[in-house]
Amino acid sequence: MRGALPLLGPAFVASVAYVDPGNVATDVQGGARHGYLLLWVVLAANLMAMLVQYLSAKTGIATGRNLAELCRDHLPGWATVGLWLQAELMAMATDLAEFVGAAVALDLLFGIPPLSAGVITGAVSLGVLALRPRGYRRFEVTIVGLLTVVLLGFLYAGLHSGADPGGVARGLVPSLVGGDSLLLAAGIVGATVMPHAIYLHSALSQERLHLVGESERRRLVGAQRVDVTVAMGMAALLNLGMLVVAAAVLGGGRGGDTLEAAHTAFGSVLGRGAAVAFGLALLASGLAASSVGTLAGQVVMQGFIRRRLPVALRRAVTMAPALIVLGVGVDPTRSLVLSQVVLSFGIPFALIPLVVLSSRRAVMGRFANRRATTLAAAAIAVVIVTLNTVLLGQTLGL
Repeated sequence: MRGALPLLGPAFVASVAYVDPGNVATDVQGGARHGYLLLWVVLAANLMAMLVQYLSAKTGIATGRNLAELCRDHLPGWATVGLWLQAELMAMATDLAEFVGAAVALDLLFGIPPLSAGVITGAVSLGVLALRPRGYRRFEVTIVGLLTVVLLGFLYAGLHSGADPGGVARGLVPSLVGGDSLLLAAGIVGATVMPHAIYLHSALSQERLHLVGESERRRLVGAQRVDVTVAMGMAALLNLGMLVVAAAVLGGGRGGDTLEAAHTAFGSVLGRGAAVAFGLALLASGLAASSVGTLAGQVVMQGFIRRRLPVALRRAVTMAPALIVLGVGVDPTRSLVLSQVVLSFGIPFALIPLVVLSSRRAVMGRFANRRATTLAAAAIAVVIVTLNTVLLGQTLGL
């Protein structure tokens, strides 16, 4: 155990992307509008995420390069630039979710106006990122601490929600009802399999390469299986719990489908403690995810085009759309859900290069994917692309 623990951590940082405010918003809306119907989508998305994040971690260990660097090395220049620009747009959509979610939490807990709350979120996330130059372990411990707050907050709410076991069981059977459920399903997938987490995880695993021998790499890959299983398993339970709580408290149109409505309903139905727990969990998820999102943006830029912006400047650029949304008074929950739908369209642009490169023996050596692994990852990519195509056609009325 003492030998394994120092090797764990990257998956917990990456898992923050799977329990961010975008997840909370899509789960709240999914539970409020459709009860337990979309539980199977949450479960399937998190199972897909486990494989995707493991492949990302393995790629960083096997090659000593992160995914963005591998794309630059093995893909044409035009494709590299296109992927970088697309990844930067996804970073802005990610930051929109993190900032809006944390700002809503600060408003709910302390009555801070949304725009001011967004600025506070940016300042705190910079403070968390300042820990990273002092060693990745301090940063990881801080992120895990924030994740613990999220876990305890939703655990408290879940234990008092009075969920229907029969409804939960039926929700694990795949089905959709109408276009709105498809939109929320795409949002849940976009909020779960996050493009920036795919790039980031390979970079975080890359940092673990203190030993470069073959046996050490095998040991590190084995440790990452444990890391991914535990971290992504926790994220899956959190996401399932969020939707179950929302379905139990808000389902059937009992209390609205926004974050604010969820906070109010938790207070009136479950008690003031549950409302505070929800607000603290939302705040912790926003702060942790905004820090991780900025770190992922640094990895993407440096990997694709060998450039690096000061953290404060990158923070200012990517948070601008979120501050605009907060400033003009757009419905926060709606903007969060739509940002996750946008992110779902960005997943294939990170996932397909990962599947292709991780299956090449010339790139991965003996760590190249087995045929079954490649087929499973390719199937995930096909499912996501198909879902997004259907969603786009529905949106355009085709």
